[in-house]
Amino acid sequence: MRFSTISLSALMLASATPAFAQEETAPPPPITINGSATIVTDYRFRGISQTDKNIAVQGGITISHESGFYVSAWGSSVSNYVTAAFTGTQELDLIAGFKKTWNGTTFDIGALYYVYPKTKLAGDKSSSDFIEPYVSVAHTFGPVTAKATANYAPKQKALALDQISPKEDNLYLAGDLSAAIPGTPIGLTGHLGHTFGPSWLSIGKEYTDWGLGATVTYKALTFGIQYVDTDGDFITPTGKNASKAGVVGSVGVSF
Repeated sequence: MRFSTISLSALMLASATPAFAQEETAPPPPITINGSATIVTDYRFRGISQTDKNIAVQGGITISHESGFYVSAWGSSVSNYVTAAFTGTQELDLIAGFKKTWNGTTFDIGALYYVYPKTKLAGDKSSSDFIEPYVSVAHTFGPVTAKATANYAPKQKALALDQISPKEDNLYLAGDLSAAIPGTPIGLTGHLGHTFGPSWLSIGKEYTDWGLGATVTYKALTFGIQYVDTDGDFITPTGKNASKAGVVGSVGVSF
């Protein structure tokens, strides 16, 4: 999914807040609902700016069942160039999956459907919406959690370089480390990912992205900062390199 590392760590830290003593004895509800709202100085997806290095407003909601099944919706503002010159300026991610934890190891499998609400000219046969199944395995070692993820999008029209040519597929492999410093509201994150091409998601060829970040929580608020970089080049119509190194700040609330 297109959560930034900052957004993910914010949700993780918020969900780690201890419950009140009286709540610890009560059985957990069969269905839980969690949400978030975040403002980021730049929406980076796998290292590449989706907002031409401008501010983005993001929000999401997840409904989880005690069995491990969950559904989620997440949205963000984006720039027109991200949707292949369509007039849409929003991204909506629809997610369904199953997640379970055994002995400190969490398995998560599901599928993500990316939707770009847009207006198309008559006769336009291009496409922007696509589906991407994913699987991840995470394990917690004390205050540190290590996670490995694989996202594979099968051949689809939207992944063609011009979204009209023959269909392409895409594979993304990533590793993440997150840690909460004991006795403090500070969290640290590290990320390394590689996108295999050719496809629209790999900007025509494979590339690597990486990042380092930190978060601080205060009640339901999370403040974050992250350094993001790639070894690729993606020049936007405004002349900016959307894949160039940058620092991303964020402030979010979880509920």
